[in-house]
Amino acid sequence: MVPHLVTAQNGPLLELEKKILAATPAIERWFRLEWQEHTPPFYCSVDLRNAGYKLAPVDTNLFPGGFNNLATEMLPLSVQAAMAAIDKYCPDARNLLLIPESHTRNPHYLQNVARLMQIFRQTGLHVRLGSLSPEITEPTPLALPDGNMLVIEPLVRLNNGRRLGLKDFDPCTILLNNDLSAGIPAILEDLHEQSLLPPLHAGWALRRKSNHFAAYDDVAKKFGKLIDVDPWMLNPFFNKCGDINFHDGSGEDCLVNNVDVLLAKIRKKYKEYGIKEKPFVIVKPDAGTYGMGVMTVRDAAEVRELSRKQRNKMSVIKDGQEVHDVILQEGVPTFETVQEAVAEPVVYMIDRYVVGGFYRVHAERGVDQNLNAPGSQFVPLAFTQQHTLPDPKANPGSAAPNRFYVYGVVARLALLAASLEMERTDPNPEVY
Repeated sequence: MVPHLVTAQNGPLLELEKKILAATPAIERWFRLEWQEHTPPFYCSVDLRNAGYKLAPVDTNLFPGGFNNLATEMLPLSVQAAMAAIDKYCPDARNLLLIPESHTRNPHYLQNVARLMQIFRQTGLHVRLGSLSPEITEPTPLALPDGNMLVIEPLVRLNNGRRLGLKDFDPCTILLNNDLSAGIPAILEDLHEQSLLPPLHAGWALRRKSNHFAAYDDVAKKFGKLIDVDPWMLNPFFNKCGDINFHDGSGEDCLVNNVDVLLAKIRKKYKEYGIKEKPFVIVKPDAGTYGMGVMTVRDAAEVRELSRKQRNKMSVIKDGQEVHDVILQEGVPTFETVQEAVAEPVVYMIDRYVVGGFYRVHAERGVDQNLNAPGSQFVPLAFTQQHTLPDPKANPGSAAPNRFYVYGVVARLALLAASLEMERTDPNPEVY
């Protein structure tokens, strides 16, 4: 199912798509050269927003949890990409330990875990599940919605505490599908000759979205110069505020001032491009996921007028973590729809390869709201094996291969930004 793009045939985005399609050979060579200098994250998903006048990433997840929402036709490509990724870290790998989120009773999330296990087993690896939950003290079966079962086991330290594994299972590679929002468990630290992927500083205990978008700024500027476009077409303005307490209002002045600054910058761009929309800013935690603690602001005064309920909603995210640092991001409305419901594309990558994606669809949300919320549904993107082969004879925006190629290019820009972000924030930079 392909959504109807209301504004695909007019405005600046059409010019952006034309330039990306015309520059395909230069773009692919540029990516190849960048990946010679930088190591892509092991896997990644990127939330995109297509406003008709710009196409930009608004979130980049280094612990993607929706592989079950990808089209099954993309499985062979996922397996090939997984092989390439594993070869970088442990070419003779035999065992892979997968550590999922601790709320492993969620049936939709369990289907994601099962899909990941399927992908890595098809690369020739023995795959088993280990849990960070202290409640898992013995092998525990978990039922899948399709009637199949997963077994999750307690983690143990092996080889005199130097390595991490399971009973009778010593893996070369440990893959985290747990974003460490609650902190870094000691059992994951100080591992000897094992690859822990993604690295610990990719988890939300240490990672900050503002670091990612600072890196993305650099990537967007280089890419804009490469294809001769205004980087703003691909890049949301952002700023950050620290020492926020939504309960007592401390740090509020920073929020108010930065909302004003961002709105002024957006209005200036809107005027430059003749955009008639009313600008807005998204305020969300600088660390964290699951779409929690997110609000849309159209006027700085709204920050001071938050109700008690709104303040409570903004103050706590996943695993009960309190919010003290926020990122303020230019709001990018979405003009994509699936069956008249608001939608946004989410692109999935393993290593440096696009392996599929889906539309996040929410019938009860507006074009200026966060769609990563209860009630969202998922429609697989109609990627094919040839998604990287756009049709140069078709009009930009009209042919699915062209549209999805452009999605993939912008998602890979965010992937490259994540690579730079991980390098810049690595507590052990000598490994690069």
